[in-house]
Amino acid sequence: MRGMQNPPDLRPDLARARISDTRRAGQPTIGMVSLGCPKALVDSERILTRLRAEGYGISPDYSGADAVIVNTCGFLDSAKAESLEAIGEALAENGRVIVTGCLGAEPDYITGAHPRVLAVTGPHQYEQVLDAVHRAVPPSPDPFVDLLPAAGVKLTPRHYSYLKISEGCNHACKFCIIPDMRGRLSSRPHRAVLREAEKLVEAGVRELLVISQDTSAYGTDWKDREAKFPILDLARDLGSLGAWVRLHYVYPYPHVRELIPLMAGASGSGAGGILPYLDIPFQHAHPDTLKRMARPAAAARTLDEIAAWRADCPEIVLRSTFIVGYPGETEAEFQTLLDWLDEAQLDRVGCFQYEDVKGARSNALPDHVAPEVKQDRWDRFMAKAQAISEAKLAAKVGRQMQVLVDEVDDEAATCRTMADAPEIDGNLFIDEGFETLKPGDLVTVEVEEAGEYDLWGRMIASPRV
Repeated sequence: MRGMQNPPDLRPDLARARISDTRRAGQPTIGMVSLGCPKALVDSERILTRLRAEGYGISPDYSGADAVIVNTCGFLDSAKAESLEAIGEALAENGRVIVTGCLGAEPDYITGAHPRVLAVTGPHQYEQVLDAVHRAVPPSPDPFVDLLPAAGVKLTPRHYSYLKISEGCNHACKFCIIPDMRGRLSSRPHRAVLREAEKLVEAGVRELLVISQDTSAYGTDWKDREAKFPILDLARDLGSLGAWVRLHYVYPYPHVRELIPLMAGASGSGAGGILPYLDIPFQHAHPDTLKRMARPAAAARTLDEIAAWRADCPEIVLRSTFIVGYPGETEAEFQTLLDWLDEAQLDRVGCFQYEDVKGARSNALPDHVAPEVKQDRWDRFMAKAQAISEAKLAAKVGRQMQVLVDEVDDEAATCRTMADAPEIDGNLFIDEGFETLKPGDLVTVEVEEAGEYDLWGRMIASPRV
């Protein structure tokens, strides 16, 4: 919604909603504020699609809405604070607010701060959200007027879309309460995922961003599955649709190596496919820290896997996130992380300072790290990650590559290479001869300049539309 401003370092999705302002006479209208990760954004899209199918209009601002749904995040205390702030803003601007999402698993926490909310529901409780909307704003459909877009209601630009393939997670990381909020792994049927992807591509989507809590474990919860690792077949089928397919949150299981040849085929074709890009949650590198996190302590073997991936697909881009200042982290353990990053040479890196999360087992660990030490380690980690990024981007100057146009304004076209996920990675800017471009165009450019995280280039081939 226009009323919300979510800075990029807090919001990895930052959807630019494509919602029509048009409203028929007497049509009940709902607004949506979507916080948190892309998985929550997909939940918001599903809720809005269901409401749109029932004849509700979707308002892009508070004043045009009969009620507002706030889809919350409850993973970190800072996210909880942002969610409470968003609820308060919606109450102040509109007055009729329904709360859902991860923080909805703590209804007393929400109503204690905002007793005026109309209802509170937990994560992916679609029916309960709809029931709450029906009570607050009764539906009034007109079957001759209310038409649902083939791809449903989307909160992202028209040319890319998140594709959620599963819910929940079977890991038991001590710092994480996602399994408590969203349950164990539950994978969507292969045919359902593929059908949704096909509809999106038919509707003009150029990039599918595959998301889940554990993408590489997709389908392993099926008891009678034919394939041992269903993500491999799903990736092959998605890669055949002609769109870019980007894989997020991939744990580095051994079978991930079988995905790499698919990426090698897509990296130079320009015709879509599984992009040479892996988003992998390494979190740390020291075995003792990983053990305290209750994560696989195999950082050395991970370096071997990275080397094997790069041998099979030299163009592969690796993104990851890390936690510094985890309880018990010593200076020596942190230095091991810095040394590991030096050796791994990851392309895209994010870092968080550890926070206690209500209900997380890590809260009870001894030897919590002082805030000033966490800040110092974060600064040092990001300085190294930035230097690596700057060197890697400088090596791209003079190369030709295909980019996807995201935005065009008076100053430049903002684009992304295959190495860049929307909102969380860098951009490539075209600041000359860009006037005829539009979002969703695929353009061949030559890189002319590089910065710490972004590139600049000139167009050398007409866009593929």
